[in-house]
Amino acid sequence: MRRDPRHSLKLALSLGTIYVVWGSSFLFTKIAVGALPGALFAAARFVSAGVLLALVARFWAGEAFPRRIADWWHATATGFFMVFASNGLNVWAMNYLPTNESALLNGTAAFWIAGLGVLGPRGHPLSRWAVAGLCVGFAGTALMLIPSGRQHPAATLAQLGVLVACLAWSLGTLYYRSVDTRIGPLMFMSVQMLMGGLMLSLVALLHGDLARWTWNLPGLVSLGYLTLISSCLAYAAYGWLTRHAAPAVIGTYGYVNPAIATFLGWRFRDERLTGVQLAGMVVIILGVGLLTLPTAGLANPETLKEPPSP
Repeated sequence: MRRDPRHSLKLALSLGTIYVVWGSSFLFTKIAVGALPGALFAAARFVSAGVLLALVARFWAGEAFPRRIADWWHATATGFFMVFASNGLNVWAMNYLPTNESALLNGTAAFWIAGLGVLGPRGHPLSRWAVAGLCVGFAGTALMLIPSGRQHPAATLAQLGVLVACLAWSLGTLYYRSVDTRIGPLMFMSVQMLMGGLMLSLVALLHGDLARWTWNLPGLVSLGYLTLISSCLAYAAYGWLTRHAAPAVIGTYGYVNPAIATFLGWRFRDERLTGVQLAGMVVIILGVGLLTLPTAGLANPETLKEPPSP
């Protein structure tokens, strides 16, 4: 069946956006957590992005605000997994991990997305190559977790926190693929970010982040980039991908983002990986390649369940 060129162009643009933007987001997050209280910074990012994206969705894309309780529930559920749990844990972990290690561990989301993507009415079966990729990828993750010398317990907990964050992100991604919603994808993503940001706000208040907030240029620049570019632009692209691309294709960002983040961490923060971690990086990238390349391409549009019109 001949593919729509416009569909293929949207796929390429969406993938390119999350590759570059989310690859660089690790560096900006590291800068932000060093300059601003983590929970409050994350809350401000997602509440602001949610409001801005909702206005864009309503007045530029013409998407209606959610009216059904079910739509609010679905957006809140994905906000819990993809914003509150996933981003919240990643921001906390950035206090103890370098950007390159955090990015490489985040690459395991590709394995969760593909592995769990076989489930549900819109599940995609895995090829033998994909199964091999899962096994290789988890072996690479194990190498990444081997400490070089004596490691602080907080760093070990941070590593585990990133892995849990990847699982939460994958669950949110697959949940969104499986639900019927009467609001458009941009509006859905905006409400998701708003609800997740409000959850993070509660944590920030309980943690006393308001008293520790300072207005400083590095923190504010990072907050602006992550709000406008990483949240509004890249999340919108990711929202489109979750409804129109196969899980294995979505997971390809798992081996592009770490490469970009590792380069930026080396260039701007003088970060290095140990020999074992470099081996783990190569194995993870090989695993994601095995997982995605044999099944690359758009899912058959006829097999993808589109959301009902508003």
